[in-house]
Amino acid sequence: MSQRLQWAALLGLSVVGLGFTASQYGAPAQPTAGLANVASDIHHRSVQIDGVNIFYREAGPKDAPTVLLLHGFPSSSFMFRNLIPHLATRYHVIAPDYPGYGQSDAPDHKAFSYTFDHLASVVDQLTQILKVDTFTLYVHDYGAPIGYRIASAHPERITGIVVQNGNAYVEGLPDGFWGPIKAYWADHSTEKRAVVASVITPEGYKGQYLHGVRDPGVISPDTWTLDAANLARPGNLDVQLDLMLDYGSNPPLYPRWQEYFRTSQPPMLIAWGKNDLIFPPAGAEPYKRDIKDLDFHMLDTGHFALEDSSREIARLMLNFLDSHAGKDRTNETSRDPSR
Repeated sequence: MSQRLQWAALLGLSVVGLGFTASQYGAPAQPTAGLANVASDIHHRSVQIDGVNIFYREAGPKDAPTVLLLHGFPSSSFMFRNLIPHLATRYHVIAPDYPGYGQSDAPDHKAFSYTFDHLASVVDQLTQILKVDTFTLYVHDYGAPIGYRIASAHPERITGIVVQNGNAYVEGLPDGFWGPIKAYWADHSTEKRAVVASVITPEGYKGQYLHGVRDPGVISPDTWTLDAANLARPGNLDVQLDLMLDYGSNPPLYPRWQEYFRTSQPPMLIAWGKNDLIFPPAGAEPYKRDIKDLDFHMLDTGHFALEDSSREIARLMLNFLDSHAGKDRTNETSRDPSR
């Protein structure tokens, strides 16, 4: 099998034909020991940044410590819908959609620069508009390079980091999945771009949600169908291809982010889906080298761990936040000298 076909298989061809039952559609979560079984109002808001309408979800008391939830590809803040109510019982929660994703605008890629530098700037501006001075980061997938850009530039603003399948080490980029993308980084030709484009499909999105989960029947198909609808907007494929090309800007920054970890020592919780083929456990282990205050958990699930493990992650997060969120780390951190 060619590398291209192997990559496509990893994205979802192996899960074609899995069935689903009506029980996964919107059934209320059962009470869980240690978590509040309380509905929390989630407000759906938007603000203009760099001429683009940026959508975000906001919940919880505004005078409480803030948690900033940063989603990955191909999702949106919708991925946090089950987590937010638990956190918002005693924390202020913000979850934005990046330009090109979810309910945010998706301007043409010729008119808007889709780079991780730019997305980080948009998120950073959002926190300033909302007058959020300090916060705990939750980073997943694309959220990691966005969040780590912000954190390394403003370490004094970060009270902690929750990492769920978010990479900052070369060990976390296996060739089995990343090979065609690495080839695209090295050769920006239309041929290489077409190879990557051929596997950015609704079936691929589906595979990312289902691979490695214990019970596919509990994963709502609303997830990948919503992603597919949002990413099917005219011109959005070019948006995704531009960002996949620019993902190549992240590995050269890994040493800078690792230095930030070692220098600033942000308290960190890792809640990682160990069956993820995109960001496997090999990308989680190196954090142990750099972070002293590390709460490390490997969960028996896949790339989108919140889809079947949200209550477990919520318990871990609330314990972590209760210990670290809102603490003044001004005297513990200094601006990253490499920025």
